Amino acid sequence: MEAVKVWHRRRVVHQVTDAQPSLSADIGRREKRYFVQMGIRLVCLVLAVALSVPWPVRALLVAGAIFLPYIAVIGANQPSRGVSSAFDHEAPNQTEIPLHRREIGS
Repeated sequence: MEAVKVWHRRRVVHQVTDAQPSLSADIGRREKRYFVQMGIRLVCLVLAVALSVPWPVRALLVAGAIFLPYIAVIGANQPSRGVSSAFDHEAPNQTEIPLHRREIGS
């Protein structure tokens, strides 16, 4: 008589709190952060022109107005971890022209 092997599978239960944010929620968060940073840049620019402060403070405000756009764009273009975009997956090898691009073949 053969022994019967019993395989115990461990069930994986996914919870809602484990879910990654949606792509649209991630884009909305990045847009808000970008606009806040651009608002800070605008304040730095206005204060650098309007206030009569010593040159180190003015230089700091001008540096903020110059470098914040670069930092904001880099942050806005970098998705959060775990959020997959449409370009993360390789497209299958297409052998025919998609229906919405039929004018290419004619």
